[in-house]
Amino acid sequence: MSMGTDVDEQTKEKRRLGRQLGPLGVLAGAAALLPPVGGLVVLGTLDVVGPWLADRPAVGLMLYVTGFVVFAGLALLPTYAQAVLGGWAFGFVWGYPAALVGFVGASWLGYAVASRFARPGAQAAIDERPQWRAIQRAFLGQGFWRTTVLVALVRLPPVSPFAMTNMVLAGAGVGRGAYLLGTLAGMAPRTGLAVFAAAGVAQWREAEMPGDWVYVLGAAATVVVLIVLTWIGRRAMRTVKEAGAGEG
Repeated sequence: MSMGTDVDEQTKEKRRLGRQLGPLGVLAGAAALLPPVGGLVVLGTLDVVGPWLADRPAVGLMLYVTGFVVFAGLALLPTYAQAVLGGWAFGFVWGYPAALVGFVGASWLGYAVASRFARPGAQAAIDERPQWRAIQRAFLGQGFWRTTVLVALVRLPPVSPFAMTNMVLAGAGVGRGAYLLGTLAGMAPRTGLAVFAAAGVAQWREAEMPGDWVYVLGAAATVVVLIVLTWIGRRAMRTVKEAGAGEG
């Protein structure tokens, strides 16, 4: 089979999946296209938005969390950029808990939207795809705490797309409580890294700080931790798929 034929088949499959998912297909398309653009806007305006929020601590925090919930929950902005903004504007002590609250709220909103508009279509798409069925079986019927751990492992890798994961987990019928608690546990490590790194860079820019080598080592350590988290998350997903397939 030629490469052109493969591309044509993939295109047809994507279109078919979009028709099956209905509203979820539209949401998935938005989740794939909008956050990268929005992320560039957020990162490009840190020096403007960050100080504006910092100069209004109480109101700034409220606006930050509200914006995080709405923009991430509706797949308009990427979570990493909003976590960076939290560290840049409020430092680690306030920025980290604010970002976690934003994550949980955005997860709740994304779950509610996907559950309301797309669950029937998502289930139809899952039923036709053995790998997807395996993942769903691994999540459902496992009890609250086991499902929570599985959600946390799915959320752990830094490369795990936030908005798409919201839609898939909601469409698969994962319980709301395990979904939210697992999201909090899984997102906490990488959120902490993003907020800490942004807070450090912002502080370094505003005051005379130790030599550059300190920040080089900090950046290297951050990269290593992110790689480890990605490795753990991918191994966990393979385990989830194998477990679900074994139960089928």
